[in-house]
Amino acid sequence: MKRILVTNDDGIKAEGLIRLVQAAGEFGEVTVVAPAEQRSAASHSITLRHEIQVYPYDFPVEGVKAFSCSGTPADCVRLGVLALMDARPDAVFSGINFGYNVASDLQYSATAGAAFEGEFQGYLSVAFSEGINGCHEVTDRYLKELMDEMLCKEYVPGVIHNINFPQCKLSECKGILRDRKVSRHSFYRDRYKKLSQLNGGGSEYIVDGVYEPVPEEGTDYGAVLSNYVSVGTVGNLA
Repeated sequence: MKRILVTNDDGIKAEGLIRLVQAAGEFGEVTVVAPAEQRSAASHSITLRHEIQVYPYDFPVEGVKAFSCSGTPADCVRLGVLALMDARPDAVFSGINFGYNVASDLQYSATAGAAFEGEFQGYLSVAFSEGINGCHEVTDRYLKELMDEMLCKEYVPGVIHNINFPQCKLSECKGILRDRKVSRHSFYRDRYKKLSQLNGGGSEYIVDGVYEPVPEEGTDYGAVLSNYVSVGTVGNLA
């Protein structure tokens, strides 16, 4: 029986986290340590100069020990493996993120950041993500199959596994593409929109990216845009 630490960046109440925990529970003992609130785009940041508050949490999956955490997703992993779990985990799972984590977006992703922290601590770590249109058919079809595949892998220092499920219907999914490279493109061309002028000469801005998907063969980005499940590895700091 495996011991699995599960976290996310959408918050402990997120539907994707609940679905990931339900699936992971079929493979072993699950401990959840997840942010109390939404912490997307926190990347691999950790809390150093402020206290982190952790509370037991009544998670809506039977048999799961869970904690909500005021810190970042990476904090959740560190606290889980260094303070809260009774024994070392066999794997760290992060997700299921609301939105793809592919291409250049990975450098900002706290879903990936939590997996990077799990790898940095010495554990097999996997990030799971899917599209945002609410269609879970492909994820539901392939999640446990890929989870089983990941749990059979040996821990390799310096890499995490990154899985993205396309947001199409199952009938439109073309299958699984493995060994996907990380694309250097992004879904959005970055720009900022000025909202207002502030007192003292300041200005207020908000991110206002332009959606510009560019399919790229052989990559994670190209796979999900073409209705494939993308499976690949991403390098961590060695």
